[in-house]
Amino acid sequence: MTAGYRRPAAGTHPPNDSPAYASTAMRAPRRPAVRIEASLSEITGPRFDSGALEDISPARGADLSRFAGGAALGERIIVTGRVLDAAGRAVPGALLELWQANAAGRYAHPNDLHDAPLDPHFSGAARLLTGADGGYRFVTIKPGAYPWRNHPNAWRPQHIHFSVFGSGFAARLVTQMYFPGDPLLAFDPIFLSVADPSARARLVAEFDLGATIAEYALGYRFDIILRGRGATPALG
Repeated sequence: MTAGYRRPAAGTHPPNDSPAYASTAMRAPRRPAVRIEASLSEITGPRFDSGALEDISPARGADLSRFAGGAALGERIIVTGRVLDAAGRAVPGALLELWQANAAGRYAHPNDLHDAPLDPHFSGAARLLTGADGGYRFVTIKPGAYPWRNHPNAWRPQHIHFSVFGSGFAARLVTQMYFPGDPLLAFDPIFLSVADPSARARLVAEFDLGATIAEYALGYRFDIILRGRGATPALG
């Protein structure tokens, strides 16, 4: 039996205009949304598969802890999880894109002017596909916190950005994964823009001893639910 579509619970996704998150005042829409029907090509394509994207096949996964012939500095971690639909079914072949700051809290991007050091062996970005069970796995470096000038003494918690494509570019979720026990979560306007506490909790990864490799890296688990009452909140 196919489960019916259920909208996310109120407070799951943040409003377009969140006053505490200063930049939303400039980019939030000022007029009601105009509904534009998607065409068949937008709904069904393009398809992502390991034949077309051999470098990011599910079996290969991704390793951000090594780049340009060397090992990145910082605490190595392993992140695993599954991409699921509203009924808890696996979403195989979903394209994940991830990006993050390095261990010092700086992105490898020309617009990041934070005076923390860059790491020549850390690009901070990767792509991978989910497997037949909707699962994914990657190795990376735990990102550092960084200042962002949203308000006095503002610091972003440690986080990893996720972009998840479904069957095509028109089906996309952008979100952020946080780490358990981070004291900055209580002060972060982006995290707090999700009104429902239970929805916010879905943004925080779980420590996973089963994913941990002895004397190598700690493991974390972060499942992504694309829609429905238990949807993962959308965060840009």
